[in-house]
Amino acid sequence: MAGTKNHDYHILEPDIWPLIGSLSALTFTTGMVMMMHDGFFDSAWKIVLGLGIAGLIATFFSWFGNVVREAEGGDHTPVVQLHMRYGMILFIASEVMFFVGWFWAFFDFALFPDPIQAVDLEQNIWENLIGQEGAAGLDTFPAQGIEVLNAFQLPLLNTLILLCSGTTVTWAHHALIHGDRDGLKSGLWATIALGAVFTAIQAYEYSIAPFAFGGNTYSSAFYMATGFHGFHVLVGTIFLIVCLARAYKGHFTQRQHFGFEAAAWYWHFVDVVWLFLFVAVYIWGGWGAPVH
Repeated sequence: MAGTKNHDYHILEPDIWPLIGSLSALTFTTGMVMMMHDGFFDSAWKIVLGLGIAGLIATFFSWFGNVVREAEGGDHTPVVQLHMRYGMILFIASEVMFFVGWFWAFFDFALFPDPIQAVDLEQNIWENLIGQEGAAGLDTFPAQGIEVLNAFQLPLLNTLILLCSGTTVTWAHHALIHGDRDGLKSGLWATIALGAVFTAIQAYEYSIAPFAFGGNTYSSAFYMATGFHGFHVLVGTIFLIVCLARAYKGHFTQRQHFGFEAAAWYWHFVDVVWLFLFVAVYIWGGWGAPVH
């Protein structure tokens, strides 16, 4: 019979949100470029950037909502779930390469520090410090005289918090697999709380950091790597909050819970990246320098 479904896939209905999402992303990036040239665009960048952000948020809510409705409607068959897992794996792999770029830059600064440059942000002047008077010790990494954060205080505490959050999200996953919905909710609540505490400590750490962004290669690499990781923690926390809301609505079953599984994978990825950051940036990168 014509039109009879004889496969395990579902054909998506025509949807406007991919187009809206693409246009919003273009608007967002245009606003960011305009912000970097605000002397030319005045305050117009605020409108463009705001429209881009609003469009992206609306796309997230609507498009992801469609995916949730497909899951609850039975469209996510086992073969569809398998291919969604492939997609999530590829997405995390792309995120891994994103952080590889920051680690590459960091180790390039650390292992090949000559020449080191400093910048006067107020006068917009770059200068080579190697070989200049008073530049003794600046060929080490981090440069002597740069005070760094003590890796075994707040950074170590945040490491323990993220490691604990990895165990609580695993607890939630195992509870779901075994039909314990109370355990699922408790595990998610604990993970979200730990993620929020991590973000709060990271913000406090930035507020007391003895170096500013952009003053030297160490501080630039530090803020870019840890800042982007913090953004991923924030995204992962939102991801888990959505899963918690879905859990209270009765979503997820023992056999079909890809949405939660993807969130758990993403959270474990965030944990692993932090371990590399803690060892490379906080411990190794600040070794031998005076601590704050």
